[in-house]
Parts: sequence; C-alpha cells; structure tokens
Amino acid sequence: MPSFDTVCEADFVEVKNAVDNATKEIGTRFDFKGTSAAVELKDKEITMYGDAEFQLQQVEDLLRNKLTKRNVDVRFLDIQKAQKIGGDKVKQVIKVKNGIESDLAKQLQKLMKESKLKVQAAIQEDKVRITGAKRDDLQAAMALIRKDLAEHPLSFNNFRD
Repeated sequence: MPSFDTVCEADFVEVKNAVDNATKEIGTRFDFKGTSAAVELKDKEITMYGDAEFQLQQVEDLLRNKLTKRNVDVRFLDIQKAQKIGGDKVKQVIKVKNGIESDLAKQLQKLMKESKLKVQAAIQEDKVRITGAKRDDLQAAMALIRKDLAEHPLSFNNFRD
C-alpha cells in the first residue's frame, strides 16, 4: 500500500554550520568587540549570550540570517525567554524542534479524517505515517497538509508506492 511519513526534522549539520558561521562573524564584527556576545550549540539547543537584551536581539538576527542562508527553516526555532546570569549578562536558549509533538500529530490525524480523502494517518513515535490506496490520494493529502498546517515546518519522506 502506498505511504509516506510526515516529519518535523531540521538538518542539524546545517544548523551546526550556521552556528559556527555566526560565531565567526561575532568574533570579527566591530560592534561585538569586547562584549560577551556568543552563540553555542549543545545537543538540540542553541544558547546565545550577551551583555543586554538588545545585544541578544542582534545575535538572534545574525543567527536567523545564517540559518536562512543555509536553507534551514526558522520555524524550527523555539525561542525561550531571556534570563539574567549574574551582573549585567544575559542568556537566551533556543530549542531546535525535532519530531512531531503529540498535539500536532493528533491535529494531523484529525485533519486526514475530516478531509474525506481515502487515507489513514497513524502516529508512530515522532512522525505520522499516512497510507492510502492510490498515489493521487497521498499527493492530495500532502497538498492539504502544506495548506492547513503551514505554520509548522513539516516535510515528507519515505514515500513508498
């Protein structure tokens, strides 16, 4: 039976490259000289450091620019609140989304049921597998997902005929 997987996965190699490029630019930019501005990547979290929230905003803009140049969708970023870390220094954690959350998976499953397409959606850990009798139904399901869930960075892989 034809099927495909709906996933929410960032390309972590490109995320790491973007963070490295942002770190290099922070080291060479005049407005960041002598400040504690920095970006680092650990596991699936990007941590930004700065002297003030304004500087964090500048670092975030720089990081978004680097991610966009490397074709990483910025909708993968889950930006947390800035925190004071002693003195006048601040840090901000950005979590990189990986895997479909259960709420979104249920919403996706409900969307497939209400669409009247002859497809079934099954939640499998951090992805949703959609199966159908015809390839055309699966392509219609992909178009529907792209249209109705555009605010989420979903992609499709493992297409089987």
